[in-house]
Amino acid sequence: MKAHHEHEFEAAPGLPEKLPLGEHILWQGAPAPRALALQVFHVRGLAAYFAAMLLVQTLYLVGEPGGLVLRPLLLSASAALLALALLAAVAWFAARNTLYTLTNRRVVMRIGIVLTITLNLPFKGLAGAGVRSLADGSGDIVLELAGDDRMGWLHLWPHARPWALRRPQPSLRCLSDVQQVAGLLQGAWLAAHPGHGTAPAAPAAAVTPVRGALAPQPHALA
Repeated sequence: MKAHHEHEFEAAPGLPEKLPLGEHILWQGAPAPRALALQVFHVRGLAAYFAAMLLVQTLYLVGEPGGLVLRPLLLSASAALLALALLAAVAWFAARNTLYTLTNRRVVMRIGIVLTITLNLPFKGLAGAGVRSLADGSGDIVLELAGDDRMGWLHLWPHARPWALRRPQPSLRCLSDVQQVAGLLQGAWLAAHPGHGTAPAAPAAAVTPVRGALAPQPHALA
């Protein structure tokens, strides 16, 4: 019996159709599940919050008989662990069902857990790009759409720049090799647009422009 997989309709992994002649894949990857859980789903911060709430509950119950203290604490701790486990599972599924593809002409994002969608982002439709690097070497690549093109933030999440709600920006989230991918993106865009080597204007805090890439006109990432 022939094995089936959930993305068997793809012409190639991460691509809804075969690439045209002259286009080739430079890189493919996905978010790191641990980084996605910590940076996007904030599992560490929520764990600290739940621990603080358990401490407050413990102090509130001091002086009560043993059974009246232990039972509610166990219930609260179980609920907190269940919530953290569910968030970690969602992060894992999100990473598992995501595949980012960089070719010499475009960025393709296959995203979605229940409903999978594929975003096709040709270089000509991008106005800028930036890198958000984290202390552990992972990070995000933020893409800014050119012109009046718009995408729904909820359709993109969690593959969108945080809090950029008015003008959502697709993002390659939690890449373990973010600087390498940024270098490939820069080289690919410059090769596709010879003579457009102008770097973006000064970026917003925590986002560094991909130097020399995706900026035929100066444009800061807001």
